[in-house]
Amino acid sequence: MTDQHHVSNAAPPADPWADIRPYMDHEVSEVLSRLSRDSELLNALTRFKLPRLARWSPGLARLLAGRAVRREVASVASVRDFQMRIAGYMERMIRTTTDAFEVAGLDKLDANSAYLFIGNHRDISLDPAFVNYALYQAGRDTVRIAIGDNLLKKPYVTDLMRLNKSFIVPRSARGKRAMLAAYQQLSGYIRHSITVDNHSIWMAQREGRAKNGIDRTDPAIIKMLTMAKRGEPGDFVFGEAVAELKLVPVSISYEYDPCDVQKARELSDVATKGGYDKTEFEDIQSIVAGITGTKGRVQLRFGQPIGADMATPDEVAAEIDRQVIGGYRLFPSHYLALEALGEAPELIARKSITREDRTRFNERLAQVPDELKPYWLAQYANPVKHKAGRLRL
Repeated sequence: MTDQHHVSNAAPPADPWADIRPYMDHEVSEVLSRLSRDSELLNALTRFKLPRLARWSPGLARLLAGRAVRREVASVASVRDFQMRIAGYMERMIRTTTDAFEVAGLDKLDANSAYLFIGNHRDISLDPAFVNYALYQAGRDTVRIAIGDNLLKKPYVTDLMRLNKSFIVPRSARGKRAMLAAYQQLSGYIRHSITVDNHSIWMAQREGRAKNGIDRTDPAIIKMLTMAKRGEPGDFVFGEAVAELKLVPVSISYEYDPCDVQKARELSDVATKGGYDKTEFEDIQSIVAGITGTKGRVQLRFGQPIGADMATPDEVAAEIDRQVIGGYRLFPSHYLALEALGEAPELIARKSITREDRTRFNERLAQVPDELKPYWLAQYANPVKHKAGRLRL
């Protein structure tokens, strides 16, 4: 996947974003060398690829895994090289776990311009991965990806994400002053990426995935995005600060969510126990489940850039919501869930549902524990009601 904007291989003398930005080409070989010796990464790989050997002779398994990693990345000398490796895996994942991947609206956006793509969030790693794959297929540069530091509990995970053009969003900074400084730095990096580097960015419309199927933008994200401009000399005009970032809403729709049962369990626990305790490696398990699980059809729709006629963060959030919900594709799974709940029969597009759709849906539903079924069904039914303006938010 192309990375045309790494003009220089030398680090700038003052790098205000060194601790949060993606790695640059001149850092790649050192990071890969570190990864090939990282015992936690090698243990994880051996448990996945060589489970029996990992049990009987973990040292030998690690040695073999280290050799395999070094062989795999021997010809990787740049971020682009690394992403080209990922492109191959992405193609295989799309071929084996989706029935179709459709892209709409990208052709209306200038290929030579950077955009801040802000999208609904259903899957931890796949939402931006599908955006990248759509850009790659269109011969365009891939995005820098905003990723919460809550996902970066292991140094090797941080290294892998930053090699793949991710930058770090602070969620664990303690104290108001520390959070403010962290968000100021983040806002400055995002603005610099769009307006100076001419390098596109993807970020989610809110913190965390929409586990109940209701996509909504958090206005606090818009406030953060305009912080850096507010701090610059001269008059601050909110609409101009927004227009400069070339915000483009992006809507991703999955016919089936590989993490739907796990999300239903979390929603059930919150409803019945008042909270949900996440296990240590749950986010990593969700990433793996998302990549390997069956998704049915997937649609990605790019919206229109948001102009300077916005006066408040709430107005921008409402416009993002309008485009995301408007661009969301409803599949038979969504209508069948609404039908199973016995709600709003007039919203169900029965003509779009085939016998095969119904069989597939019922087979999936049969595997969901009874106590989780209402939460599982709501994830799929809510987008239908949301699109029709029938949700009480």
